[in-house]
Amino acid sequence: MTTHRTALTSAHITAILFGLTGIFGALIHSSASVITFGRAAFAILALTIFALVQKRPIFRGLNRAKLSILLFSGLLLTAHWVTFFIAIKVGGVAVATLGFASFPAFIALLDIAIFRDRLHFSETILLSLVTLGLVLVTPSFGLGDQGTVGLLWGLGSGLSFAMLAMTNRRAANGVDAVQVSFWQNATVALVTFPFAAFDLAELRSFDWVNLALLGVFCTGLSQYLFVKSLEGLNARSAGMIISLEPVYAIACAWWLFNDEPSYRMLGGASLIVLAILLSAQVKSPHSKAATH
Repeated sequence: MTTHRTALTSAHITAILFGLTGIFGALIHSSASVITFGRAAFAILALTIFALVQKRPIFRGLNRAKLSILLFSGLLLTAHWVTFFIAIKVGGVAVATLGFASFPAFIALLDIAIFRDRLHFSETILLSLVTLGLVLVTPSFGLGDQGTVGLLWGLGSGLSFAMLAMTNRRAANGVDAVQVSFWQNATVALVTFPFAAFDLAELRSFDWVNLALLGVFCTGLSQYLFVKSLEGLNARSAGMIISLEPVYAIACAWWLFNDEPSYRMLGGASLIVLAILLSAQVKSPHSKAATH
């Protein structure tokens, strides 16, 4: 019972930390490339310390094939983070988070397109709910609206995350979760550094603190807690709790920024969260999950 309660607590804290990712992205006054680089750099530091303390492997067991997959998944993680933070800067936390939350629908579509899977009834319901939810969330159907542009960037973030999750099924096979996260974050830092280097000096001390919190807690700690939650919960139950991330994100944005969602947005958000919950019930992934 204690183990189960601890796992539930870990899963909910993970969902909150994932939700806070958008909040920190909004608080940091810098570009998406700077935020992405800073997040990855602090995550690398936290993961290195954790790996040394826990005696987890970072270099051991890697070969050229595994490292190639990890580097490719790191490129996808870079695309996911950059598009997500652009979505936040353009459209706000709620719109960006809900756009990203479409990723289960993208996974279903990619399974159909790449692996020629048949579209099952449950997946049809999933796609229908997400589509209707996104229609309700969309402020207007013109690119002149910043909220709509932000939602499109959020959808790009959801697509890249779906590709990352599918790649991680192979990348994480037989590789320690900390090792996967370390090399993915190392790739992110390497790719974004040239775009972020000249702007790092302009960051204020408050921004550096938020970057550290984003990298250490919303990345390093959240990865550890998610893996820890799987010790007392099955992947389906943990996934359903993690799917509450948009709820936590919207609630935090409402509280901190007075960013009150409209009834239409709340209705769309409810449909998208319902779709994610249904997706978690239908599919129970056994591989290590990607980190948002």
